[in-house]
Amino acid sequence: MKALAAAVFGLALLLGAAGAPAVQPDEVLDDPALEARARAIGQNLRCVVCQNQTIDESDAELARDLRVLVRQRLLAGDSDRQVLNYAVSRYGDFVLLSPPVKDETFLLWFAPALLTVGAGVGVWLYLRRQRRLAEPSPLDANERARLAKVLAGPDGDGAR
Repeated sequence: MKALAAAVFGLALLLGAAGAPAVQPDEVLDDPALEARARAIGQNLRCVVCQNQTIDESDAELARDLRVLVRQRLLAGDSDRQVLNYAVSRYGDFVLLSPPVKDETFLLWFAPALLTVGAGVGVWLYLRRQRRLAEPSPLDANERARLAKVLAGPDGDGAR
């Protein structure tokens, strides 16, 4: 029972730490409204080092630089859209957690669906072929005659 409790406690610690923000106290803006905007923008920007974390969740140095950059742009008076556009101009669409659908990002958006459909068609064709191989084909006249002869036995009376 103690082992189960320890495992549950350890899992809770891991899950709690997974979503912990990495924003450092010295990065936080004095103006709560600007800080809220910075956090909202940070939730839309991907850490280009970690790739599966927002810049607010990542401890990477580049994510810290992006957090500081976002706050500097907000202090300079940029709108949220201008801050995002500035980040995209420096790092490309990859920095956005939800990049726009366009020629360069077409595969990013649709490759999973295309691969899933392709895999489904491949499985369907495989199963269809296996079913066709498993079903015996009907005997032709020569095969039926040979089978009748074998079943009749050497004496022709059908007993062995």
